[in-house]
Amino acid sequence: MTDVSQKKAALVTGASSGIGEATVRALTAEGWKVFAVARRADRLAELEKETGAVALPADISEDDDVSRLVSQVTGAGGIDTLVNIAGGARGADAISSASTGDWEWMYRVNVLGTMKLIKAFLPMLRANGEGTVLNLTSTAGLAAYEGGGGYNAAKFAQRALTEALRLEEAEHNVRVIEVAPGLVQTEEFALNRLGDRQAADKVYQGVEKPLTAGDVADVVRYAVTAPHHVNLDQIVIRPVAQASNYKLIRKG
Repeated sequence: MTDVSQKKAALVTGASSGIGEATVRALTAEGWKVFAVARRADRLAELEKETGAVALPADISEDDDVSRLVSQVTGAGGIDTLVNIAGGARGADAISSASTGDWEWMYRVNVLGTMKLIKAFLPMLRANGEGTVLNLTSTAGLAAYEGGGGYNAAKFAQRALTEALRLEEAEHNVRVIEVAPGLVQTEEFALNRLGDRQAADKVYQGVEKPLTAGDVADVVRYAVTAPHHVNLDQIVIRPVAQASNYKLIRKG
């Protein structure tokens, strides 16, 4: 049975790099107990050593892995906060030349993975009495752009899931937060999307001070450590150089 007295305990997905890793660091620095989840066990082991987080290697899109996570977390005292960071983009093709495989991957990771984790942990969050779900979406879920159809579709869907969840779970005192970042320069996002280092570097070329993973993690930390009755429904965060999805100031 879940120990509902356990407070300040979170499960963070996507913890092996980027915003997920930075979020684990931000919350452990606040004294939280953090379960760090990602597929790459070697990276999680290093993060565990550095931060004291509990490394739980898993693929959030696999049902057996999700069930195992619930069992492991329950046995370790439970959580009151679920932070869904895992996600990503693949490809920048027009819809006329879209890759079905890329679209299926983006939907599975961004939408179905998020849904599976939420569904699995909602009973625990409800039982806690003051549960929190935070979903990391993207400004790609606010406005579509050329070459972004697949990622736009996945993030629009994840945003819709988040909004529906907030309506459904308010009666259970589960707050639901959305953080939607714009341009964030991380080690892997653009590289994984485009598959080429030179192309990835061009995404950020000439942009003065794009957001960092730490910037976004600090916003996540603030949102989940605010008093529980304070629900930051949707937080959009961009660098000053990015006035919108369609206006990005590049210098040089």
